[in-house]
Amino acid sequence: MKIREQSSTSSQKIIMPEKELVGIKKSEEKEEAKLPKPTGWRLLVLPFKMKEKTKGGLVLAETTLERQQVASQVGLVMAMGPDCYKDKERYPDGPWCKVNDWVMFARYAGSRIKIEGGEMRLLNDDEVLATIDSPEDILHEF
Repeated sequence: MKIREQSSTSSQKIIMPEKELVGIKKSEEKEEAKLPKPTGWRLLVLPFKMKEKTKGGLVLAETTLERQQVASQVGLVMAMGPDCYKDKERYPDGPWCKVNDWVMFARYAGSRIKIEGGEMRLLNDDEVLATIDSPEDILHEF
């Protein structure tokens, strides 16, 4: 839903309503249409990015945040290929996850795709180790 607002110069400005998605910057939301669409049995996952400030108020360097994201074992499922979890012999109980689920995977699993603000991963459907409620519940070390 887009909200239009009149500015003093009489031109219209389009503002997106606030969305609280942990690990996703506003710039990444706009770029979502440019992301690759997974084929076959692959999932497109956005690795969790830690907050820029620690609980004690220290601001982390960008290189530290990038290293944490690369080594992350948790991510948000952004898209799934058409054949994900379709093999009834391998997945008799159905899919392990769905779009917008937080999942855990091996530290360096998947193919890395560089995007502005970090990277994304293409994982095979069998590389998902677990689903979790919140990525902040997992201790993120690198």
